[in-house]
Amino acid sequence: MELNILWFLLIAVLFAGYFFLEGFDYGVGVLVPFLGHTDSERRMLINTFGPFWDGNEVWLITAGGALFAAFPNWYATLFSGFYLALFLILVALILRAVAIEFRHLDQSPGWRRFWDGALCFGSLLPSLLWGVAFANLLKGVPINAEMQYVGSFFDLLSPYTLLGGLAFTCLFLAHGALFVTIRTVGELEERARKYAAPLLWLAIGFLALFFLLSLGTIGLGSKPVALALFLLVLALLLGSYLALKAHRSGWAFALGGISVVGLTFTFFCALFPRVMVSSLNPEWSLTVYNASSSPYTLKVMTIVALLLVPLVLLYQGWTYWTFRQRITPKDLYY
Repeated sequence: MELNILWFLLIAVLFAGYFFLEGFDYGVGVLVPFLGHTDSERRMLINTFGPFWDGNEVWLITAGGALFAAFPNWYATLFSGFYLALFLILVALILRAVAIEFRHLDQSPGWRRFWDGALCFGSLLPSLLWGVAFANLLKGVPINAEMQYVGSFFDLLSPYTLLGGLAFTCLFLAHGALFVTIRTVGELEERARKYAAPLLWLAIGFLALFFLLSLGTIGLGSKPVALALFLLVLALLLGSYLALKAHRSGWAFALGGISVVGLTFTFFCALFPRVMVSSLNPEWSLTVYNASSSPYTLKVMTIVALLLVPLVLLYQGWTYWTFRQRITPKDLYY
């Protein structure tokens, strides 16, 4: 396999890992003010992902670094064209991190309600914007022959891309609610189960509509692997709902999580061999061939990745194993 194709696959894996892990962080963060009826319950919700959220964001940093080193032209065009959207994501992630760390510093209800709202907004905005961004990669953006983005922020907003944002948001909300069902006990667990069911149907509905529009907008029917993956994602979400109704929370979360991974690979399969589509001229699209680094750079990166990535996976696996127990009121530390 050519190294530029290998690194395209690795970047897809990194984004799939990021959306799987950070997806339930986003979902729980948005749901904190709604699922938690008391301060103790809201603290329990934050503690479900408290030990993991900062480690989960490493996947995004790694994906950005890999993009910069392996596909510098893709990185330059993407980050210049999507600058405002990515900046808003960064601001939201900072607000979210501050909310998690500041919320417990004062016990007054007003203070905690403010930071709960900040956590909700800081989790909702990235969920929406990531969906908009990936839908734009499929739909195409104005890129000229010099690989430069020549549009504006509002060129990224269309019914198709906003639908992609809503689909991502509902999927992450369902993913978060399912995560709560395997991380809490008692009334909070039951309440999360009640929230998860309609959220799964919303995710299925928006994704199905996005799928139908994709058949005409991006010619998804000509990409058989991506088409099959998209249908598999819908089937997995339906299976997750059925498992949830059977009170098999672990299976429901697993199937929902696999659907998040499957959706990410669907986007990358639909793109390949392109990495960014030019809406001005298909021949000006960026591909794994014209956007990649030199073979020597990719070779060095591959060696470094083989040495360091297993260590990161071992550390993160240890973290999840250490904090695997369900959260109860006596376990609160935020």
